[in-house]
Amino acid sequence: MAKQIEGVYERILECAKQEFLDKGYTNASLRTIASKAETSTNSIYVRFKDKEGLFEAIVKPVVKGLLGMFCNVQETFHSYDAEVQKEQVNDYSFQQMDILLDYMYVHFDEFRLLLDASYGTKFQNFVDELTRIEVEYTYKYMETVGCPGVETGDVTEEFLHIVTTAYFEGIFEVIRHKMDRETAGRYIGMLERYHAAGFDTFFYPDKK
Repeated sequence: MAKQIEGVYERILECAKQEFLDKGYTNASLRTIASKAETSTNSIYVRFKDKEGLFEAIVKPVVKGLLGMFCNVQETFHSYDAEVQKEQVNDYSFQQMDILLDYMYVHFDEFRLLLDASYGTKFQNFVDELTRIEVEYTYKYMETVGCPGVETGDVTEEFLHIVTTAYFEGIFEVIRHKMDRETAGRYIGMLERYHAAGFDTFFYPDKK
């Protein structure tokens, strides 16, 4: 087996990232990536198998990291007893979202790829997995603390899916608009307060 030249792997990844950002997954060219990385298309196939394998090498570690953090946040919160959950839900949520936002900004380009350049790959609906997890644990929380909307059947998992999808789309708009971290944090804080106020209507349906 021929010895792989040092640095080529990293050059391919960097050039591929830019090509995917510029053109999206579907229109990105392996020939262009190879040329800019000063290598051959065959060397890309040897290292990454195909174009989707190359895209996956860039974004999969970031997706895995985000999902791991997100699940840990959920599990930690739901290990608290019901009264603690009820008292701390907003403060905990706001604090942890700020940490997740930091992670997104450390991997800003990878999230741009996931949001706007992943069509045609298995990552094109990655937000759906976040939504699924959030809905599962939100419904569990609402059952634990005794939400009237859940008890009457007015608030269903299907409805939570709609609300949560809108929430995540709002969060990721700060990436799509390429906001700086400070501005993003301010906007996400406003979104969280808006979202929390909406959830209060499920717990206090008669509140004017």
